[in-house]
Amino acid sequence: MFAADTSQAHDAHTLYSHHHGWLRAWLHRRLGCGDEAADLAQDTFLRVLLRPQALHGLREPRAYLTTIAKGLLADLWRRRALEQAYREALALMPEPLAPSPEERALALQALHEIDALLDGLAPKARHAFLLSQLEGMSYAAIAQELGVSERTVKRYMAQGFECCLVAMV
Repeated sequence: MFAADTSQAHDAHTLYSHHHGWLRAWLHRRLGCGDEAADLAQDTFLRVLLRPQALHGLREPRAYLTTIAKGLLADLWRRRALEQAYREALALMPEPLAPSPEERALALQALHEIDALLDGLAPKARHAFLLSQLEGMSYAAIAQELGVSERTVKRYMAQGFECCLVAMV
């Protein structure tokens, strides 16, 4: 067991030393910010360390790292879009009704938790669930908006509620 751990640690170290600079530069080109690129590169390698068995026989390390980094980028952009939508909703509120900074922070945290909770859903299922729960749309209206049947919307909603129930347990 120790020999396998040593081998995996060596593989991870080699992957990091050979590809960290390249990955950070790749992320910097997409983000335009060196600090964010460095953070996401570190997060990418952290994910690699959490799955060391994937390093065994890895033929295309840059493709593997890029796949992980693209997922992290998508998460980052989704969080930013969520935060922007929240800020826009706050801007529309009359000042006396606007939440305090603490309430805003708690609401953003809750939005991030909901976002992470629904992350496992297919995009259309996620969209249907959010349209129903946040916009109050009927299943028929959601079906029309998404171009699917009402039965499919019901299936999407069941998947969304299942995600919520699993999180509550």
